[in-house]
Amino acid sequence: MFTVPLALSGALIFLWYFNQTMNIFSQIGIIMLIGLVAKNGILMVEFANQRKSGGLSRENAIVTAAVARFRPILMTSFSTVLGTLPIALAWGAGSESRVSMGIAVVGGLIFSTAMTLYIVPAMYTYLSEKAKSVSNVEILTDNHEKDETKTVI
Repeated sequence: MFTVPLALSGALIFLWYFNQTMNIFSQIGIIMLIGLVAKNGILMVEFANQRKSGGLSRENAIVTAAVARFRPILMTSFSTVLGTLPIALAWGAGSESRVSMGIAVVGGLIFSTAMTLYIVPAMYTYLSEKAKSVSNVEILTDNHEKDETKTVI
């Protein structure tokens, strides 16, 4: 959830810097942007949770998750930026409306990707539980296995 304000602030800063308006196209771009940066944050946190449930401390879990997911996050962000760049640099008829969408996506993604790589690990170490994470599914399966051994004996 910490990636969404970063994306919004990046999009708004770039829209302001390039003197673009907040219109329906820029709002559509911001919605797309929120989905992308939320996916990046979820990708990193889920990988850290898997590492933590494997026995690592929360600091080691988020460091290994950040290192392991650094390249996929950058690849997703750069491919989206490069794919949206022609919209942001568009010329011709009707380009005035589409340019704001491209600028919102490109600017928000550049800003939020750079900040997400620092903010998400910091907030994870601050908010995550210190102990090893155990999911409800593991607890239910462990209890079910214990019940089966009692009935067999």
